[in-house]
Amino acid sequence: MSERVCRGLPAGWLNGWLAAVGATVLDSRLRLHWTTEDSPVAVLSAESLDPVDALVESWPSRERLNDLPIAADWRNAGKVERRVAVDDFRDRAVQARGTDASWTLSSTLTDLSVDQSGNVAHAPFDAAGPGTIKWLHYRVLRVHEKVGPPSRSRLGASLVGHASRVKDAGLGFDQSRLGSLADKTDPWVEPFVELLAFFGLALFPMRASGADQRNRGNPEERQRGWRRPPGRDQPREFLWPAWCQAIDTWGIDALLDIWEPRRRGTWRSVGVHAGWRSVRYEPQAQADATRAIGAERL
Repeated sequence: MSERVCRGLPAGWLNGWLAAVGATVLDSRLRLHWTTEDSPVAVLSAESLDPVDALVESWPSRERLNDLPIAADWRNAGKVERRVAVDDFRDRAVQARGTDASWTLSSTLTDLSVDQSGNVAHAPFDAAGPGTIKWLHYRVLRVHEKVGPPSRSRLGASLVGHASRVKDAGLGFDQSRLGSLADKTDPWVEPFVELLAFFGLALFPMRASGADQRNRGNPEERQRGWRRPPGRDQPREFLWPAWCQAIDTWGIDALLDIWEPRRRGTWRSVGVHAGWRSVRYEPQAQADATRAIGAERL
């Protein structure tokens, strides 16, 4: 078994955690666990193959990304940009059914919640933002372009945290992209991490109660992993674990089903040794459209 300790993917950094999970989605040969030190980091492993080589082999091409079901124009099935009409979404979902990348729709949008304008709801990880960052697929293509050729040295540097950041908004929710709040600064992201984090979203489908607000419905929107704090009428928060056993995508999927973040006494029985909750960025002014998600250890 070949292992790579990924100091550039700490579990306490939400995008780093999603990126580590996304690596197992991108390449099914990879397994993931986390170190048990005070600040756990990802460990990627594979049988008879360096995890970096696996990622270089599996790195998506521009053509593959252009053919994702969340592309603005895809197989003449509706239009998917920031505002997505429910009929367009349903046309797209029918066409995407059974494809390997159908999760790109189910993890970012749902027609189980329709607003008063007839548009479907977005998942928390499909953040809104200023017009320049447009919609999610556009952002994915941008970070892919920023990575450049997927060389072994480039991807290896990213995993250990030595790669340079680039001026970009990334997927649009990483709190570490923001500079000082004391003055206006440009966002900076690590594009390799951002693209892997996108693939990590495959395990987090979006759901709702099936309400149509055009008919005065009141949808209860929820994405997997987002829970309401106990005893408080507060917005949902995302909770995620670090575990000690090397598992693939489906093992991670099963672990997320059985992990009970509010019952710490049960963590050890499922191999979990640490956990975090999301902390949302607080707007600095009424016109502040910034969206970002930080972390707090449980």
